[in-house]
Amino acid sequence: MVIELKSVSAREILNAFFALQIESGEIVEVSLLDTDIDYFGYKTFVDLAQLFTMKLLTPFKKDETTTTLRFQKLATDSSFHNSNDTGSEKYGVQSQFFAIDKTKEFSFLYHYQNALEFVDIKNKKRVLNLGVNSGDEFVVIKEILGHDIFEKIEFVGIDYSASAIAYAKDEFRTDKNVEFFCHDINKLNELNLGKFDLIISIGTLQSSNIEFNATFMSLYQNYLSESGSIVLGFPNCRWIDGEMIYGAKAPNYNFSELSLVLKDIHFCKKYLQQKKYRVVVTGKDYFFLSARKIGFKKP
Repeated sequence: MVIELKSVSAREILNAFFALQIESGEIVEVSLLDTDIDYFGYKTFVDLAQLFTMKLLTPFKKDETTTTLRFQKLATDSSFHNSNDTGSEKYGVQSQFFAIDKTKEFSFLYHYQNALEFVDIKNKKRVLNLGVNSGDEFVVIKEILGHDIFEKIEFVGIDYSASAIAYAKDEFRTDKNVEFFCHDINKLNELNLGKFDLIISIGTLQSSNIEFNATFMSLYQNYLSESGSIVLGFPNCRWIDGEMIYGAKAPNYNFSELSLVLKDIHFCKKYLQQKKYRVVVTGKDYFFLSARKIGFKKP
């Protein structure tokens, strides 16, 4: 499909996309004047693609004054969010979720690294990651710290997927300071974990089988050291056809709706502030709540 959108307003472009009736995988070629693209900027069209569950492909010059932007419709049914699997392998090595590496997304990586810096990762002694899956978040820490500092810290990762834990164990087989457990987060008391001076959980505590408020308070009370820090990641995106699409999706809405995400963030922030923590909320596609004890000073 080819459409001409030369010298038109933002509203006219938006309405043209609303009117599209295309199938998964179909490509729409949109011809625009180079001056229009300069005016709007390419980022605007990346955002436009995401709004309509599409991805922006490589553009090409049509003539001296015109560029054609190419938009491909994503397969909206190709998403782990649509899976009816409620078992432990919903996020296992054979799942669509496992094929995703969010640490390759600059929007995630930038804010995750900032969160780790805020809690002073290099001076931690014991780190717990809940919902560790393949261990990608530990890989980032290892790359930030370097081998010499990384090996001095004890890392523990927990996930309910046996195949994901087996994969992570193999990936870190030479790192004697990293340990993984296949276990239900709701039954952490069955493990003799002790306390940690950093707890990380990215997109896990919001799972439907976890009571968020009670679990969060239990983590603070039973597993966080007196001066420990926390990094929580709240997804503000959906993964569709392998693409990270901005905006959390709530049940019964066909558009992005943030109420549940903001409610959980507000609960955590208020709770930690009452415990004398400095709390910041950052990020875009993932919101990061990072908390460190007030009075904390880097050595």
